[in-house]
Amino acid sequence: MQGLKVIIQIHMKAIKVLSSLKTIAIATVLFPVLINGCSAGKSLQDYSGMIRINQLGYYPGAPKFAAVADNKASQFNIVDAKTGKTVFSSELSGPYRSDFSPHETMIADFTGLKTPGKYRLVIPGKGKSYEFSIGEGIFTGLTKGLIKGFYFQRMSIPLLPEYAGKWSRPEGHPDTVVIVHPAAALPGRPAGTEISCPRGWYDAGDYNKYVVNSGITMGTMLSLYEDFPSYFDTLALNIPESKDNVPDLLNEILWNLRWMFTMQDPEGGGVYNKVTSASFSDFIMPDRDVAKRYVVPVSTPATLDFAAVMAQAARIFSKFPGELPGLSDSCIKAAVKAWKWAAKNPSISYDQNKMNREFKPEVTTGAYGDADFSDEFIWAAAELYVTTKDSSYYTLVSMIPDVRMPLPSWGNVRLLGYYTLAKHSDILSGRAKKDVDTIRGRILNEADNMAKGINDMPYRSVMGKSARDFVWGSNSVAANEGILLIQAYILTGNMKYADLALDNLDYLMGRNATGYSFVTGFGTKIPMHPHHRPSEADDVVDPVPGLLVGGPNPGQQDGCKTYPSSVPDESYTDTVCSYASNEIAINWNAPAAYLAGALDVILREHADSDIN
Repeated sequence: MQGLKVIIQIHMKAIKVLSSLKTIAIATVLFPVLINGCSAGKSLQDYSGMIRINQLGYYPGAPKFAAVADNKASQFNIVDAKTGKTVFSSELSGPYRSDFSPHETMIADFTGLKTPGKYRLVIPGKGKSYEFSIGEGIFTGLTKGLIKGFYFQRMSIPLLPEYAGKWSRPEGHPDTVVIVHPAAALPGRPAGTEISCPRGWYDAGDYNKYVVNSGITMGTMLSLYEDFPSYFDTLALNIPESKDNVPDLLNEILWNLRWMFTMQDPEGGGVYNKVTSASFSDFIMPDRDVAKRYVVPVSTPATLDFAAVMAQAARIFSKFPGELPGLSDSCIKAAVKAWKWAAKNPSISYDQNKMNREFKPEVTTGAYGDADFSDEFIWAAAELYVTTKDSSYYTLVSMIPDVRMPLPSWGNVRLLGYYTLAKHSDILSGRAKKDVDTIRGRILNEADNMAKGINDMPYRSVMGKSARDFVWGSNSVAANEGILLIQAYILTGNMKYADLALDNLDYLMGRNATGYSFVTGFGTKIPMHPHHRPSEADDVVDPVPGLLVGGPNPGQQDGCKTYPSSVPDESYTDTVCSYASNEIAINWNAPAAYLAGALDVILREHADSDIN
């Protein structure tokens, strides 16, 4: 029955979209097969799908590349979008092909065009691209949108028209009556106890909230402020707290932080894994989902993620003692308490399958289960050490257990700790002072390895060098690769790393094998049917803006029949059924917001230094 409801909603949504079509450009969003296939004639109207370009645009002094999915093309022109006058011409390079795809591209390099304006890329005799801009601040709106995407994920508050526009909605999930699941019973909180856990962000396309996934999300967002405070001190997002004296980015972070506080057992210090209904809801609006909500057992990884976030938050919110009295102190106390619990309970996993065999009701929502907690210990130890200056946190953990540098994900947060140590090397002492040179060297080595060979890749980006990049949430791989490259830039000041990070943002915004800009509301060919309950259940044609969808995933675990291809970098479908490629998630939005914001700062500063 739920599947039938989803199908009906998809058809109703399609009817609404079709009734509003005014241009062929919008039709290409709905029917990408017309622009990816070879049967349609390559007219000016449909050739835009063959030109894969950053659909927002480019900074005047920054590199500018586009990919053309036509190995017969040889030349390109950049024309003024209004007058049609050619302002730049050059030869295409290539063809290029990856090891995992049979399809070739040509690359257009128009870095030499620096004049601000609105343009199109034209392949003579074949067609033109979507319109794009050259100018300063191209990513400012994108940065705001990606952060504002978290506001649209808020629960326990109505989203009012003055802040949410046409996506306003009633309050959903107050979470003031949350039941302690029988498996989560503790001495001071027996099964059935009702506790209050309001606020927080919906984790993804569903209506639950998870500490483990909030961990990497919050760490990334807090680092965005910590790395670029001046920029975010003044960036206005139009959220309910915008008129106070706390930066809007931090106010948005606070909405989730205050929920996280409620997830700590006040007696022992352990942290519950999630607040959840027993099963995923139908595709209904949040206020209509009135199913019982539970907290499930405390676990070591959730507790350590909590400790890391609270320690980092204590450091950052200490700048606002007048505006947020006592918050920093509360954060560090909660972090220390969580650390002590984890030190005494170093191997308690959240095993949902085992729990469901022993306790009722069964819980079938996302588990975020983890079997290796060494990375969480590393991250928590790093944040606590840097915040408290107490080296015992560092010495209690094997901080460099091997030579690996695994890209951050909810299941492996080691690099978040390394980023913090590398950036705060001036306050380190003892063993940490010796280790940090190794950590910094490995970050730079990893960044240099990312750079190898990208000039021969079909989309000229770090993302997509290997088929292994295309996993569930592959767009977060692209964003987190970008963050590592930004960290290399921060450590060295070398623009080559920022330029490589820019290539990955270009990938997310359209320079990829699908031709999609993967952020709702930003670009021309964008996702219209993300696996996101509010976007599908409301009466608004456009999905909620500022949400990064998961991206190409050849695993196709959702079983949807609408994937156009099984080639790894093409395995994406813009349908609500595709939770494997078209769902949204806070841990994907966070690195995208970091990447866009960091590049906006760096490219502006680089432009200023060029002028001076």
